[in-house]
Amino acid sequence: TRTLKNAVAANRTAHAYLFCGPRGTGKTSTGRILAKAINCLHPQAGEPCNQCRVCLAINEGRLIDLIEIDAASNRGIDEIRDLREKVRFAPTEARRKVYIIDEVHMLTEPAFNALLKTLEEPPEHVVFILATTEVHKLPATIVSRCQRFDFRRIRPEAALAKLRQIAAAEGVHANEAALALIVRASAGSLRDAENLLDQAISRYGATFGASEVADLLGLSS
Repeated sequence: TRTLKNAVAANRTAHAYLFCGPRGTGKTSTGRILAKAINCLHPQAGEPCNQCRVCLAINEGRLIDLIEIDAASNRGIDEIRDLREKVRFAPTEARRKVYIIDEVHMLTEPAFNALLKTLEEPPEHVVFILATTEVHKLPATIVSRCQRFDFRRIRPEAALAKLRQIAAAEGVHANEAALALIVRASAGSLRDAENLLDQAISRYGATFGASEVADLLGLSS
């Protein structure tokens, strides 16, 4: 976080980033925040202001200069060739176009070769953010052209604090033991923890304890 904030504050952002790590640890979310910080009209010490028109457009999912691609369903050479054609066009609203390619390890070998050409000679106005849970499947030539950041599992106390915050905002009364069980079952994935909390609310309503969560998870006493 500190490295990315300093890079934005000093206007020294790279043209390609590689975010790798376990599922649910914030790779794509961090990519969106970085895209916002790069294009924010009034950044504050490397952080986006969340008030300018660009920040608001990204928050509302309507900035056309932020392009998210799921490599699992767009893994062929034709899709990457189409991307290569479009990157040459200047941004419409923002300073820089940001491409977030999720699960990038799913690309085919010809698609990787086509992407490599773009990473070697990227236009000044484009930033690529590649996200993957399986970095070992990426060609070394791709990895070497990116700034790599390894994401780690979310610490239990941080995940617990987030679940407390969500429960309070949703008016849910779940005791600490119930939330701790959810955090333990999520194994460091905040997305999994949030999904389990949502399931518990759907099943038991706004009030539940550890015994209900244990039943939901199929745990013995």
